Amino acid sequence: MRINEIFYSLQGEGAYVGTPCVFIRFAGCNLNCHFCDTEFNMFTEMSENEVIDEVKKFPTNHVILTGGEPTLQLTISLLDKLHDVGKKIHIETNGTQAIDSEMARKIDWITCSPKFEFNQNAQLKLAFMNELKVVYMGQDMSIYDDLLNISDCLFYLQPCDTGDVVKNEEIIDKTILYIKEHPNWRLSLQVHKLLNIQ
Repeated sequence: MRINEIFYSLQGEGAYVGTPCVFIRFAGCNLNCHFCDTEFNMFTEMSENEVIDEVKKFPTNHVILTGGEPTLQLTISLLDKLHDVGKKIHIETNGTQAIDSEMARKIDWITCSPKFEFNQNAQLKLAFMNELKVVYMGQDMSIYDDLLNISDCLFYLQPCDTGDVVKNEEIIDKTILYIKEHPNWRLSLQVHKLLNIQ
């Protein structure tokens, strides 16, 4: 497997914010979003057993599969091995790759962050998710209206971090206003950035 990095930190976004987690960052992505802040093209080749050995070094039972786009490399055998060592498996995906029912049953929490408006190749192929997280820059949100009918799903709006303090403040204000006017959505902040942790 092409692994960008494995590290231990706190989940900084969404429903599990503040939870100690081991992050397995897979290299490679099928999209190219202009605001992406992840250097996921560098990687080390690791076997599944090497990944498990690294994960076992940390005391938490939460593991987050992220990227890049983890579904490009994800295997049922890795999911089984993670469960065998007592881990609860979260995945962060852009939703453009289908996850079949057998694999989906082995994932404990699915966070989908679609990129419809930023990439022409970002058609959603995910049948189920626990959490929908949209990176917000003030764009038309009607493209997500149909997804608001997904049962037992949490809906998060996350202000885009542009790297520009003034622009970020404007986006945060727009995000808060949108959520107040559309209360199906909740605010997700990148708390790890506020705390200056990985």
